[in-house]
Amino acid sequence: MSFDPKTVRALAEILSDTGLTEIEIETKDGRIRVARTPAPVTQHVSAAMHAPAPMQAAPAPVAAAAPAAAPADDAKHAGAVLSPMVGVAYLASEPGAAPFITVGQTVAVGQTLLLIEAMKTYNQIRAQKAGTVMRILVETGQPVEYGQPLLIVE
Repeated sequence: MSFDPKTVRALAEILSDTGLTEIEIETKDGRIRVARTPAPVTQHVSAAMHAPAPMQAAPAPVAAAAPAAAPADDAKHAGAVLSPMVGVAYLASEPGAAPFITVGQTVAVGQTLLLIEAMKTYNQIRAQKAGTVMRILVETGQPVEYGQPLLIVE
């Protein structure tokens, strides 16, 4: 059984246009399936930076691997405060206001640590335990995902 190359190209074009990974058509004369390997998924990891990082002479693969490993470790940290929702993080009540917390500050149970705006509602993220803020892992205006570590309190 043979197929017209134009048909195969047309199916391949449909895959590209729609983002599908495979398509199959069947007629009385036969069946054709066109599949492509999906592009690798890349994940952008953003970490809060308080000062510019010094330039390093390390090769690019090593530099790219280091930031990706940190968020996984932060999520498993005993003092990690994880995002309970998807939204946008805010470290202060309004632009120009003092932040709710700073690194090194002692926090009490129930104290507001930051806000997450979701569906035009500002949700207070409160401390579940008392301790000292060791690291703030998000910046104001940064989108956050469910379960993402926001800060570390020890």
